[in-house]
This record gives sequence, C-alpha cells and structure tokens, in this order.
Amino acid sequence: MVYLTLFATAFAAATLLPAYSEILLGTLLAQGYGPFWLWFAATTGNTLGSVVNGIIGRQVDRFKHKRWFPMTEVQLHNARNRFNRFGQWSLLMGWLPIGGDALTLVGGIMRVPWLNFVILVGIGKGLRYAIVMWLVLSAYGPEIESLVSGLVLSG
Repeated sequence: MVYLTLFATAFAAATLLPAYSEILLGTLLAQGYGPFWLWFAATTGNTLGSVVNGIIGRQVDRFKHKRWFPMTEVQLHNARNRFNRFGQWSLLMGWLPIGGDALTLVGGIMRVPWLNFVILVGIGKGLRYAIVMWLVLSAYGPEIESLVSGLVLSG
C-alpha cells in the first residue's frame, strides 16, 4: 500500500495538482522501505503523470481559440519556438520543479512520438528520484545505508 501511495503522489505531482512526492519518498526511504521499489513507484507514477500533460498538450489546438484558454496565440508560438531549440531532448528536463510540467505539456503540443516522450521523460524523472534517494541516504549516514542495503529488492 505504501508503494501505491507513493505512485499516486508522484502521479499527482507531475500534473497541475499540488503534491510533493520527494518528501514522501525521502520519508519512506528513511523508514527502511525497499529503495528499488520506492524508486520504481515514484518514477513510474511521475512519468505517467507527465503523459497526462502530454495528452492535454495534444488537445491544445482544439481549444486555443476559446476565450477561457489560458495562453494567447503569441505565448503558444513562443513556447513552441523555445521547445524547438532543443527539440524532444528538452523532455529530459521534465523533472525540473519549475517549468518541467510545462515542458511535458509542450511536448504534447509538439506531438513528440509517445515512445520517445515516455523514454525521455522517464530517464529524467528516474535520475531525479535517484538523486533524491542518494541525498537522503547521505544525510542519514552509514547506519541507514547498512539497513537499506539489505532491503534493495524487498518491500
């Protein structure tokens, strides 16, 4: 159940919902839950949440002329131009706390092929969670590292 909660929190964190999966991940890691499964649940949930952003992005052209649409045509054009500077490789930065969700939304707008989208976003998100876990383990020192090393694939 703990891993499902982390998955759901990470999923929500990748959307526009306010959620902080890194805090939950660090807490669960410090409590001795299996690092691999924590990383897997967080990375998978966050990547799939970004896929939701991509799906929404693919619908932008249907709604861009509506009065309630939050972006002007100029803002949309500028977002596309910024994304095109690095192309689909920009999705590796989808993990960024500020602007990362927007990158995945623009990735959808630009219709990056789904396989490329998921792989690139997943790599970025997976690396972020690995770094968060390393920081938590470093902060707790050798006593938690010895505990966790025996739990890598347990859970």
